[in-house]
Amino acid sequence: MRKERVGFAVCGSFCTHAQVLDVLEKLTGLYETVIPIASENAARTDTRFGSSEALMEKLEALTGHAVLRDIPSVEPIGPRKLLDVLVIAPATGNTLAKLAAGITDTAVTMAAKAHLRNGRPVVIAMASNDGLAAGAKNIGELLVRKHYYFVPFGQDDCWKKPCSLVADFERLPETIDAALRGEQLQPLLLS
Repeated sequence: MRKERVGFAVCGSFCTHAQVLDVLEKLTGLYETVIPIASENAARTDTRFGSSEALMEKLEALTGHAVLRDIPSVEPIGPRKLLDVLVIAPATGNTLAKLAAGITDTAVTMAAKAHLRNGRPVVIAMASNDGLAAGAKNIGELLVRKHYYFVPFGQDDCWKKPCSLVADFERLPETIDAALRGEQLQPLLLS
């Protein structure tokens, strides 16, 4: 088991939660410590994809830790240097926009801000319906920033959702490994 401490932040791209939970289960088999974090929307919103309560229970069962789900609970990540890497999966277009603009009004964006103060990697596994539209500038902004690393991504349905981008969640473990070495996993764009 690897000793690096992983923060695993889940945002509200509800249709990807099943995939994300599958990858989280793999990560808990690779890393001794995985701390779950949830955006307020992910922690409180019931959708056709499942209840928020079931999601929180699954995150806690997989990691063995209580879910950090508000700003006060994640703020100590920075001063106490609690994590070696922070994963945001799925990272919604809304979260990407807030990160690009330096807005810290959710548990996930505050976790990123707190973690980045230590110069440690943030791994983004995006799922955004407007990644090739209004969200493109935010992706571009984060691609050129220090300490941000993206899980390789591509269009998930170019005919029905031509502006939608989604990460290949299965590549999250190798992206984390590369980010911990200070490298962006390549190729970044999937066809």
